[in-house]
Amino acid sequence: MQLNKKLRIGVLAATMTVPTGAALADDLPSREEMWKVIQAQQAQISELSRKLTNTEEKVEATGEAVETIAASGSTATPGWWQRTSIGGYGELHYNGGKTDRIDFHRFVLFFGHEFNEDVRFFSEVELEHSVAGEGQQGEVELEQAFLEFDLGEYHALRAGVQLIPVGILNETHEPPTFYGVERNQVETNIIPTTWWEAGVGISGELGEGFSYDLMYHSGLEVPTTGGNAFRIRSGRQKVANADARDGATTGRLSWTGLAGVEVAATVQYQEDLTQGSAQETPAVLIEGHIDAQRAFGPGTIGFRALGAVWDLDSTAATVLGRDEQYGWYVEPSYRFGTDWGDLGFFAQYAEWDNAAGDSTDSVFSQTRVGANFWPTPDTVFKLDYQFDDAPTAASEDNRLNIGLGYQF
Repeated sequence: MQLNKKLRIGVLAATMTVPTGAALADDLPSREEMWKVIQAQQAQISELSRKLTNTEEKVEATGEAVETIAASGSTATPGWWQRTSIGGYGELHYNGGKTDRIDFHRFVLFFGHEFNEDVRFFSEVELEHSVAGEGQQGEVELEQAFLEFDLGEYHALRAGVQLIPVGILNETHEPPTFYGVERNQVETNIIPTTWWEAGVGISGELGEGFSYDLMYHSGLEVPTTGGNAFRIRSGRQKVANADARDGATTGRLSWTGLAGVEVAATVQYQEDLTQGSAQETPAVLIEGHIDAQRAFGPGTIGFRALGAVWDLDSTAATVLGRDEQYGWYVEPSYRFGTDWGDLGFFAQYAEWDNAAGDSTDSVFSQTRVGANFWPTPDTVFKLDYQFDDAPTAASEDNRLNIGLGYQF
């Protein structure tokens, strides 16, 4: 190697350089002495050359090992934790008026793991109302637990417990992502957010801003008697030893071809909403929404609008007026930056009816006005006031709501 040659030449030149001149002639060593010196120096050079060669071989071997590890996508100390992610969100609410309660409404943890580039796992565990157990108001719930498999570059398959692809909040409901302390009433009573089922689904991109979701999954099981008969929200089974005699199919088409704008429509069909009771009830859900944010002046103007309707086809549901159930809301907003964080104001009008099929007055409406303050993009303080208009005064609760939330 070039380094060895230079070392040998340098050492030899240094050791063989001796003083010259007549005055020093008498001090020159004899031939025999010079030969001994040269032999000793050559031995030293040979030893240095051997050590240098060993060092270079070790460096080359280390470099080859690093290249091999890099090519395989591994690290020097591989472990499952390097492909595992943790996240979560939570929200604390104060509701005034007749309610007059404070509640840590939700504490949620996400756990995800990537097995390889094409297969991953995602889960969500939630504690509601702080304390769960016998006689307590809280619940511990498994809202998501599914495997996702990539099917090429633009399509994926999911299998397991999943959120239904419907509405604006059902899949994205972390507190910093929406206005208002409480979730809107349409996506509570008509779309029973948070709504999850067990099933298999496929999703992907179609080009030109279009995407799709198609899912076959476990269905609702609404009660057929009592005050909650045929009420949609009362039919959630939450995949808890759920009756699976009648599943449902959900399909959604979305368009995001304009930056900051989403337009989507969902259709769901279930053969029997009662899971095999004597009151067999085929049901269809149709939902559509727009969610838009566009730059305007120093901030962003937002607009959300959603409408959803259920059609239940049974005599029993018709008698109760619950063969038709609908809801809609509109929500304009404006958000802008300050020296302390982002500030946003909103107004929302919502209307819903879980018994729209009869002639009695069963329409509820609610108007909310308020503000969100984000000290950081993932933390939020909320304040709003709600004005209720219900069929009976006893069902109204005009009140102040205060909340805080986070996500990570």
